[in-house]
Amino acid sequence: MTTHDDGPGGRDDRHPTGNRQGGVLADSVRVEAFSDGVLAIVITLLVLNLRAPEQRGAMLHELFQQWPAYVAYLASFGYVGVIWVNHHQLFTRIASVDSGLLWRNLALLLTTSVLPFPTAVLSSAFQLGDRYDQVTAVVFYSLVAAVMAGTWLMLFHYLATHGHLLARQTSASFFAQERRRALLGLVAYLVAALVAQWQPLAGLVIAAVLPVFYGLTSEGWAMPWAARG
Repeated sequence: MTTHDDGPGGRDDRHPTGNRQGGVLADSVRVEAFSDGVLAIVITLLVLNLRAPEQRGAMLHELFQQWPAYVAYLASFGYVGVIWVNHHQLFTRIASVDSGLLWRNLALLLTTSVLPFPTAVLSSAFQLGDRYDQVTAVVFYSLVAAVMAGTWLMLFHYLATHGHLLARQTSASFFAQERRRALLGLVAYLVAALVAQWQPLAGLVIAAVLPVFYGLTSEGWAMPWAARG
């Protein structure tokens, strides 16, 4: 059973463990601050997909006509929010960082920063496009999300095999278990891309449900069961 306890001192109980494996270690605070800044910019950029009506005398109609843009905005805002919560939970279990972790964290931020683009494509396809455009948009969105799940998988695997980076009361086995959660997302988003070629709306539903799962399991997939043990 995996356990994690911040202890009476909260995050102060995390400790840099020194250079145990030949790499230069540093505190994780700067990484978290940089990551929070990137995620804040991404979540702000999403609103640029919404545009003011331009046709005189038909503003109300144009506002209603943009409903796919509103749905895409809310879904992606929630998605980035879930990423931020998961990222926060991740770093409560990390004491120090090395170059390997830094590069993997940057890969996660890269895929997250791309998210406003497939969101805009998705919104445009369901507002203005035909069925082929909708298929293309959902497949594109799902593939970007699958790549992002792959970056989580890389992060979890790295932490599962580099226990010297972890906080005192966090076991490397926790991240070994978390790899299953990332792998599930990777496979599910690929399934969404495949389903979208048959029915784009069904593929979109699969892609929209997955962030809910990640939000509910942000403290770890095994945590509810472990708490009962």
